[in-house]
Amino acid sequence: MRRSEKAVKIAAMLEELYPETPVPLDHENDFQLLIAVLMSAQTTDLKVNEVTPALFSKAPNAEAMVHLSVETILNDIRQVGLAPTKAKNIHRLSELVMERHNGSIPQTFEELEALPGVGHKTAGVVMAQAFGVPAFPIDTHIHRLAARWGLSNDTTVQRTERDLKAIFPKEIWNKLHLQIIFFGREYCPARNHDLEQCPICSWTATKKRIAQEKKR
Repeated sequence: MRRSEKAVKIAAMLEELYPETPVPLDHENDFQLLIAVLMSAQTTDLKVNEVTPALFSKAPNAEAMVHLSVETILNDIRQVGLAPTKAKNIHRLSELVMERHNGSIPQTFEELEALPGVGHKTAGVVMAQAFGVPAFPIDTHIHRLAARWGLSNDTTVQRTERDLKAIFPKEIWNKLHLQIIFFGREYCPARNHDLEQCPICSWTATKKRIAQEKKR
């Protein structure tokens, strides 16, 4: 089956499974979404949602965050991965948002990626979920599933993003990236996964791919 044909069928299945796609990270404004996404690197969304209420109660926006010390921020987010670095980035990011953008989160990839701790994936999530700009943020779930499903060759996240954007309509990118994440969590884990029994891997994965994963 051609990639384009797989894409149509996969999109239809995911829409049936996940007609609603709530944003997994709890937030009340664009600034809080950016901070939550930044913290989610090498950390589960569940853990981020556990630690952000204490931080956001003290600093719900960039102006308030600037007035917290790095130590205070670190104390609230200590349970997330790479917490010391993230605390420094959150504080400096907040300073730059105030200095460069008058306290508002910028609405371009270039300006977002110029902020400390904000990579292309983080910027993509904010652009998609906060501003509705078509983006296809590639996290570990999407990168893994795109390879299993034969939609990309599993070399780099940049290649995966390019391949998926080429075969799925732009108007569904923002919803689809969440649907794939939800599917990965529920049906398609990284380990101990039987591709032949999976609702999507069972008909998309090649015999070579199935054999490779059985050896792991």
